[in-house]
Amino acid sequence: MAAADARRLAAALYEIGAVKFGEFTLKDGRISPFYLDLRLLISHPPVLRLAARLLAQLADGLAFDRIAGIPYAGLPLAVALALDINRPMIFARKEAKTYGTKQLVEGEFRTGERALVVDDVITSGTAKIEALAPLREAGLVVQDVAVVVQRGRRGVELLAQSGVRLHAVVSAQDLFAHLRAERVIGETQLASAMDFLSGDQ
Repeated sequence: MAAADARRLAAALYEIGAVKFGEFTLKDGRISPFYLDLRLLISHPPVLRLAARLLAQLADGLAFDRIAGIPYAGLPLAVALALDINRPMIFARKEAKTYGTKQLVEGEFRTGERALVVDDVITSGTAKIEALAPLREAGLVVQDVAVVVQRGRRGVELLAQSGVRLHAVVSAQDLFAHLRAERVIGETQLASAMDFLSGDQ
């Protein structure tokens, strides 16, 4: 992927407020000096379209039959990607319905088909492993996960242990480096982000 594309995405994410600086409590209890809120993409169609096109570049060459979005942030990205490359989509519900078909995986699929899992950000990878389980239990083959931003190496390693390859449009380190190169953020913000990210390696 061209560095210019990653720079363009980084600037667009910052412009819509998807890259925030301050003090934010993460899921694991740590305090982060920044927060990546890619759920805002749904309110900015041009940036959502850009992210989907860059995901499409990642998907080019991968072997898959269906796109599987992870609720909730991964769903609009998966829809946008499915429309861009004209591939069918499915998704696993967080909880099975207690009425109707009571199925856990929504959409059409056949046992043995390959699913490309799509989400916004990966950090530790535990949420991705949890999301893969119902897809695999339904008989789908999951070998690849594509995300917009990769925060560190832990997620890559955890997925690899489950036989899954990670593909990311941009790493968090590169995202902040691009923002600094474009003079969007200052040296202090870059240093605090990089110091925190070094703990995710």
